[in-house]
Amino acid sequence: MTSMVKPVVANAVRSLFSRESHPHEVLSIADLGCSTGPNTYFSVISTVIESVESKCQELSFQVPELQFYLNDLPSNDFNTLFKGLTGLLQRQEGKNIFVMGAPGSFYGRLFPRKSLHLVHASHSGHYLSQVPSGLKSKEGLPLNKGRIYISKTSPPSVRKAYLDQFQEDFTLFLKSRAMEMVPHGHMILMLLGRESTDPANMESCYMWELLAEAISDMVEQGLIAKEKLDSFDVPFYTASSEEIQGVVDKEGSFSIDHMQLFAINHFADVVEGEDTWVKAERVCKVIRNFTELSHHFGEEILDKLCDKFANILVENIKKELPMNITNILVVLSRKAV
Repeated sequence: MTSMVKPVVANAVRSLFSRESHPHEVLSIADLGCSTGPNTYFSVISTVIESVESKCQELSFQVPELQFYLNDLPSNDFNTLFKGLTGLLQRQEGKNIFVMGAPGSFYGRLFPRKSLHLVHASHSGHYLSQVPSGLKSKEGLPLNKGRIYISKTSPPSVRKAYLDQFQEDFTLFLKSRAMEMVPHGHMILMLLGRESTDPANMESCYMWELLAEAISDMVEQGLIAKEKLDSFDVPFYTASSEEIQGVVDKEGSFSIDHMQLFAINHFADVVEGEDTWVKAERVCKVIRNFTELSHHFGEEILDKLCDKFANILVENIKKELPMNITNILVVLSRKAV
């Protein structure tokens, strides 16, 4: 969780309590797409606990029981996830705090009706439920040859296919959460996005362009079949704020309380003077964890592909090309039913 999101979560939690409302007996919170890294879910849980205790003390309320749901796909390493929670939960011993895993896709129902008060999802909503279906011709031929995402050379049909898939997925996401959340509950989303109206702008496809270049180099070396490259497209979409607003308005269950765009440098947390290879490895870890790569190209080629990608990335770092990515923070409230 970034320093920008933490106070947003805290404010959302505090707004769930007021002197005019009946004190909560149980407060349920879901962190969607939590992965196994402790930074996000650890901060979410800690921030919620601190905010609840502070607000209840202010209002002289009894602290409610806290139920946390940690969600990701069934393939996520939930054993590592919960091992990482041991220290945090030990420090909260004696309090009524419960943590459960909730495996499954958030593009569908995960929780009982009207059971959630707060939903948080950080850097997961830009992944689509599937590769868009409209990326092949009527004859079954790939329309986005030589590229793995939207690019300047992609035909308009490719751009439309990606936008259609995002709108379908995000609509389903909102409908599912609308059924699961209590009226006036809050949802905080952080996702990669773009400022430009052009989905092929470099701010949204920069890393995918470099990865496509790495794969193309390996095709030329005979290490990867050209057909493998032409048939590979990533299930990913960086939406604009207008596209997000449009889906929210059309679906109708939520109101947007706040939406903010800000740029984060890929290497903002890198120590000054750190070797460029170390910087590149940070990005390579993200690419390596992108499971569709190993599934499509084979696990045996992944090391060479990541090395090639790292080489290309290092050259771009040395040229001091822009490495900023646009993030979109969205705070939504469930409308009263």
